[in-house]
Amino acid sequence: MMKIVQKFGGTSLQDAPRVAHVAQRIKDRHSQGARLAVVVSAMGDETDRLASLYHAISDLSDESHDMVLASGEQVSVALLVAALKNLNVPARGFCGWQLPIVTDTHHGAARVVDVQTQIIESVWQENGVAVVAGFQGVTKDNRITTLGRGGSDTTAVALAIALKAHSCEIYTDVDGVYSADPRLVPRARKHDTISYEEMLEMASSGSRVLHARASALAMGRKMALVIRSSLTQEDGTVIKDEEQILEKADVTAVTHRTEVAKVTLTKVADRPGVAADIFQTLLAAHISVDMIVQNIAAGTKKTDITFTIDRSDVTNATQLLQDKKQSLGYDQLLCDETLAQCSIVGVGMREHAGVAALMFQTLAMHKINIEVISTSEIKISILIKESALATAVQALHDAFQLS
Repeated sequence: MMKIVQKFGGTSLQDAPRVAHVAQRIKDRHSQGARLAVVVSAMGDETDRLASLYHAISDLSDESHDMVLASGEQVSVALLVAALKNLNVPARGFCGWQLPIVTDTHHGAARVVDVQTQIIESVWQENGVAVVAGFQGVTKDNRITTLGRGGSDTTAVALAIALKAHSCEIYTDVDGVYSADPRLVPRARKHDTISYEEMLEMASSGSRVLHARASALAMGRKMALVIRSSLTQEDGTVIKDEEQILEKADVTAVTHRTEVAKVTLTKVADRPGVAADIFQTLLAAHISVDMIVQNIAAGTKKTDITFTIDRSDVTNATQLLQDKKQSLGYDQLLCDETLAQCSIVGVGMREHAGVAALMFQTLAMHKINIEVISTSEIKISILIKESALATAVQALHDAFQLS
């Protein structure tokens, strides 16, 4: 029998009619003979509501924080199990600690260490559906944790790997992975297939279809992924090995992020250990850094170090770096929150020249100035003014003929 893990996000479960709709979809799949483990997120914007409630009282990211946030998924589990039972589908619900899904002790952004599957397999032996709370786990000393952004995606992929499932299906409010955000590019095209590498780069550069941690986990274990809509019956996008894709386009997608900030430390001493000290300070505060550029002025022993972070981390990051100004030895700390990141992604870049030239030529034609450039083997990212983002995304989408 096919073993399948399905994940339904907050939009798919945002109210009672949507929960009932998801239950019917699960029943249809279950009646076809599939063994199902269903991972759920909190309903709608419930996690944001719970976070606001908690932060009105405390700024600590500790076990109390995680206990509050984890309650949202518990509600989704109970409602979906009830809806399935109304349809005469035998179902049992589980929180992360009940399986358990064991994590490290990093509250607010815990990493999965182990997933026990015996309880789910016992539900399957009784022809039942197991409904599991996403986004949460438990430490070895029985303290509740949450997995951070995209945590339910990570739960689903980790559970699929542990169960040796045939596939992991991610149900969202979109029907697949597109060549650009359809809200900015109405003629964006849905892909039938993309590679793990492309999905990982897209997730890390702004695509919200699948979280980067889940993408990386699936790629590492070669877990078959399908991105589908919970609202339609249309086929979705299959994510697979690059070697399984017959013809590779130069560029697969144009992605973007708006909630970014550029931070620059000027005239930093050009000596070993300074960069390590800067980024270790940010790491200790759980602040993620994306693009990094270092410029050394000829004939000097000073350098400018520029990097990007989420805008939500600006206050914390600047305070930490200002506190260490004397030891780091920089001149000024500059911050720009008027920028956005735009990226082109495609495994075909490995084999075809001229991609960067076309990208920069296109932006120049539209008089869009580039602040920072960062590259990987299959991605080129730039920082531009946020006011020019929509024009840039549409222009690049047209230039690479992605419609």
